[in-house]
Amino acid sequence: MDRVKGKVAIITGGAGVLGSATALLLAKEGAKVVVTDIDDSKGKKVVEDIRCRGGEAIYLKHDVTSENDWREVIDSTLTQFGRVDVLVNNAGVFSRKFIGDMSLQEWRWVMSINLDGVFLGTKYAIGAMKKSGGGSIVNISSVAGLVGMVADTSSYGASKGAVRLFTKQCAIQLSKAGHDYNIRVNSVHPGFILTPMLEKVFQTEVETTGRSYEEVRRTREEWVPLGRMGTPEDVAYGVLYLASDESKYMTGAELVIDGGFTAR
Repeated sequence: MDRVKGKVAIITGGAGVLGSATALLLAKEGAKVVVTDIDDSKGKKVVEDIRCRGGEAIYLKHDVTSENDWREVIDSTLTQFGRVDVLVNNAGVFSRKFIGDMSLQEWRWVMSINLDGVFLGTKYAIGAMKKSGGGSIVNISSVAGLVGMVADTSSYGASKGAVRLFTKQCAIQLSKAGHDYNIRVNSVHPGFILTPMLEKVFQTEVETTGRSYEEVRRTREEWVPLGRMGTPEDVAYGVLYLASDESKYMTGAELVIDGGFTAR
């Protein structure tokens, strides 16, 4: 119950399925959690759940594309808890559209949240982390940031691939040997995880192919060597490991949580 005891963790997109699972697990393991999101009602519900289980947490409304919001999140976290040890850049959006039909505005919208949000979070968290003696940044990428996908997800894949390489650059720059920040930076690459985002993908295929939902899901499961979809908790445990001191010799790494999908 004490794998991240005493640490203060900021989790963006904390109202979503992956973010809330991560927030609940980190709180269970002793962290003080800052849940940020644009969905006030769901974000506050996550904090309520944490507190009901004996954990410490606060909710902050947060647009990850806003520099001012990031400054306020870091300042509020320091005011409330006095330090920042962990940042989980989890907030993200999904877009499925053929590249020839995508507008520049749509492309930039995906990049602003999935990539710019990670950049801004890193930029504004590292000063507070350095004052605390170091920390861990966990960037949520995707298997789409590792390999090409058959669906029309070029903007999503490009953003997640950029997160992967940004992570490695930051791992070097923010290391003890780099600019003496003592901050570890790693990326997590989930595969097919049962979230509303994946359900939307399945439903789109049902509508465009005429196949049943069960057929679409079964096809996806057959792509995965472990034979099932992942759960948000599967990803949360990976984040917990990277946030904890158990991974103290890991930085610039890719933690792939995909049931073996990319092993094929």
